[in-house]
Amino acid sequence: MFYLSLAIICSASIALIFKYTENAEANRYVITSANYFIAFAISLFMIFSRGLLSGVTREVSFAKDFSLLFSNNDHILSPYSSILWGLIVGGIFGSFFFLSFIYYQKSIKENGVGISGTIAKLGILIPMIFSIVIWKEFPSSIQWVGIVLSLVSIVIVNLSQKSIEKFDFKPAIILLFIFGGMAEFSNKFYQKYALNEYKDVFLFALFFVAFLISIFYTFKEKSAITKKDILTGFVVGIPNLFSSYFLILALATLKTSVVFPIYSAGSIVLINIGGFLLFKEKIARKNKVAIILTIIALVLINL
Repeated sequence: MFYLSLAIICSASIALIFKYTENAEANRYVITSANYFIAFAISLFMIFSRGLLSGVTREVSFAKDFSLLFSNNDHILSPYSSILWGLIVGGIFGSFFFLSFIYYQKSIKENGVGISGTIAKLGILIPMIFSIVIWKEFPSSIQWVGIVLSLVSIVIVNLSQKSIEKFDFKPAIILLFIFGGMAEFSNKFYQKYALNEYKDVFLFALFFVAFLISIFYTFKEKSAITKKDILTGFVVGIPNLFSSYFLILALATLKTSVVFPIYSAGSIVLINIGGFLLFKEKIARKNKVAIILTIIALVLINL
């Protein structure tokens, strides 16, 4: 649970940083680009500082090594294949990271923040279902109760009567659910088959591709670039990188169906507590209920 706790802290930090800067006229595209830039830059630094690429030899072809995964569920790719796997998976899923951001903004405009926030958080159902169907990672009975409680807390904290009345199920909400869920699934998809010590290669590819797409949209929209937006993006990029970093480590020791609901619900709890302590925001009654449910879920899942 240690790594999962660190992932939750990093995830909540992102929202609290945005809360701190929300009153300013911020350019989201510039912030996002700067965020992805610092994330891939730190990943690249970690790759070379740890010498991950030095001494790696091709003992077997990637195709042959990868084919062993189909005959042996416990097979882990070699260092050479893990590096290639990280570049492939990160390159593919980097686009999902950016698309989830695009459709989150679009859905908020069309459906409101309540419904959009709920659907974005419930996107964790995708990696949960995949892990159960593909890898047979079934939670215990008591863990199922905790998982359900954490999902209920996500719905409670995000929904309101006003947001439900406005909701009319536009295509953006479906795409938000799919892209957001697939972005979360990328961490598990890499971790399941590759050596964890090469996760920095995966994270580099993931954030580098997201950066390229983001910077394209920044210039396409002819967005104004300010030092403050760049600095905000840099500050956000650090916890953004390490939320995925620690999430991968958590997935190596805990079941996916346990990690993702607690990761999402735990982030919500910390955001509410942080908002109360740092910004003197009142915690709504429904959010207090959600916090209590999440704490109970944490206890049940750890039994």
